[in-house]
Amino acid sequence: MTTTQDDADWVRFTDDTGLPEPQAPLLPQSPWRVLVIDDDDDVHRATVFALDGVLLFDRPIAFLHAHSAAQAREVLLREDDVALVLLDVVMETPHAGLELVAFIRQTARKAATRVVLRTGQPGYAPEHDTMVRYDINDYTTKSELTHHKLLATVAAAVRSYDQICTIDAHRDGLALIARGTSTLLETTGLLPFAHGVIAQLAALLHMRPDDLVCAVQEADASPPRVLVATGAYAVCAGQTLAQLGHAPWHRLLADALQGRVSHHSGHEVVLEFGPPGGMAMAVYARTPKPLRDVDHSLLDVLSSNLRVCARHMALLNKLHADAYTDSLLKVPNRLSFMEDISAVLHRGQRDMAIALLDIDDFAAVNDLMGHAYGDQVLLALTHRLGEHLGPEVVLARVSSNAFGLLGQRHQVAPGRVQALLQAPLLIHGKPHRVSVTLGMADLDSSSSSGEDWLKNVSIALKQAKRNSRGSFEYFSAHLANEARSRAQLLAALHAAFDADRLYLAFQPQVDLASGALVGLEALMRWRTEDGRLVAPDQFIPVAEQSGLIVSLGDWVLQTACVVMRRLLERGTAPQRMAVNVSVVQFQSAGFLERVTQALSVAGLQGRHLELEITESVAMLGSGVVKPLLGQLRAMGVSVAIDDFGTGYSSLSYLEQLPLDRIKIDRAFVRQLEHSGGLRIAAMIAELGHTLGVRVLAEGIEHEASWAALRHMGVHEGQGFLIGKPMAEPELLHWLAAPPALPLAN
Repeated sequence: MTTTQDDADWVRFTDDTGLPEPQAPLLPQSPWRVLVIDDDDDVHRATVFALDGVLLFDRPIAFLHAHSAAQAREVLLREDDVALVLLDVVMETPHAGLELVAFIRQTARKAATRVVLRTGQPGYAPEHDTMVRYDINDYTTKSELTHHKLLATVAAAVRSYDQICTIDAHRDGLALIARGTSTLLETTGLLPFAHGVIAQLAALLHMRPDDLVCAVQEADASPPRVLVATGAYAVCAGQTLAQLGHAPWHRLLADALQGRVSHHSGHEVVLEFGPPGGMAMAVYARTPKPLRDVDHSLLDVLSSNLRVCARHMALLNKLHADAYTDSLLKVPNRLSFMEDISAVLHRGQRDMAIALLDIDDFAAVNDLMGHAYGDQVLLALTHRLGEHLGPEVVLARVSSNAFGLLGQRHQVAPGRVQALLQAPLLIHGKPHRVSVTLGMADLDSSSSSGEDWLKNVSIALKQAKRNSRGSFEYFSAHLANEARSRAQLLAALHAAFDADRLYLAFQPQVDLASGALVGLEALMRWRTEDGRLVAPDQFIPVAEQSGLIVSLGDWVLQTACVVMRRLLERGTAPQRMAVNVSVVQFQSAGFLERVTQALSVAGLQGRHLELEITESVAMLGSGVVKPLLGQLRAMGVSVAIDDFGTGYSSLSYLEQLPLDRIKIDRAFVRQLEHSGGLRIAAMIAELGHTLGVRVLAEGIEHEASWAALRHMGVHEGQGFLIGKPMAEPELLHWLAAPPALPLAN
């Protein structure tokens, strides 16, 4: 690169003199993060060289770099706390710089970040209204940026950024304190008030409400004691400070209570907020990050406000209700339920059990009838359970459609609970039947944690839902081991996906009358590092439950389309490539767009792809399924119902869906030699004819099955008699020399 006079001015930083030497900060400070966006490497190097080792307001500078608008967008979306952007106005296009400024403000939503525009080409200065609209700090040519000018520009920008952040923090913190004060003024009782103080302090300091201690000294002569403690300090609750020994935080609390003073520095906060003339109260917290100047100011405000709230403690009962009561149903919530379980275990009560009750298909009720109707179902169910179980049983809402029950074993026995719901609920005067699935656990001393026992009963509930909706399951060590195994399997599946140990196998689909190849079904396979194959029925359900199936399904769709493109280029492709779609994948946001993208990337038309959905997908509701299937078919993509006959589909509902194919499940094909299997397969074939769709049979392994299916009017088939699922290399050999098929004369 040729150095011009302008370039020389740009890099002549070390010749400037007169600036003070940077001073080391007294405490380690986080750096000012400066993003340099320029397509010239020399500009990046010169900027770093010019500001290397400089401390601005006792903080160093850390550089981020982007050499294109695309790189800059990635950095801006990924990185937080960017104080300054030094931006080349002209990069790939004359307007690239200003477009990036709009991206910074509107898309990346970095309102506080300062922007300085630079250019080596005079004449590209933005209009004044543009500078104002996008809050651009400065505009200069690169030749003007001597060491002094650059340093002054950066210093002014980071000072402005710091002031904006401080103002924002003050505003947000004061708003939080104002909201918290309003809530605390409605709490009654010393213990609920202390819990509220801990929650507000944790929120203000942006930390979890763990490892905080609230202590009280009710009279000058009484010993100070711990009122509430969380996290690692939880064991201290109820004890006097004298009983706890001489740890530094004990002394800080004692001094605060005795001297009625607050203290906050470094990582430690002690706020005293007892009302004048009344009891002394103080809260202690150790923060994960050092306190900032703005934190000290806000803590002083908080301390004053808490002192006012303490005067009105008798009026502050609402916070306890909000913290421990479900706002809709007015019953204990998840937190309260866990504490009730812990209390029962702590008291050593015998013959106690917990149940987790989940309303089956509640999401569908909300989708079809609306959330207001769903709320009425919850209210009616709460009334039914509360009325018949009685006050001895704790009834709590632990999630959107799950309830916790705690009581004597006979009181919360699954048979008794399910019997209470046999009669329909009345919603707006009309009957509404509900089915519930139960997870159960008999409490013992294996854990004293309500949270642990809620996890245990959740494991039992998940197993019950896997077995059959409307059933129940008791927690056991075996179930816990199974849950652990599923977690390990999921971790291994993640690792296998990342390590490319998953692959696709393709099974041929043929016309039963002519034997012609009409399709291929793409099937996911997993071979472990030691060469062992993991059965799909083991890992697919785990992937669906975890949500990983969305990423896996996208990979299968993209890979299958690419393979179809290669077969088309070889001249050996069938009419379609069939790809299975799970209910989780089908419901995921952007599913249609990802299908479109997979076809586009592979250069395929919609007619080359068939999506196989299960009956569970089909039953999501016509408002969800029918429009999406209609859009897919409008693209030319065909749609098949997989494993037909194994679910609980409404035939009248299926008739409304835009379908191309019904697949007879292999279980019915394998039973063709039995009259029951023959009748079911024939009924499905007849249904397909009635609906005007093609019928394909899976699992054809014998010539007799082929003949029987063809005789009953089944159009297509797949199975080991035709070809097993094959990896792509093996599939190519099969396509080159397909086996002889049992065609009729």
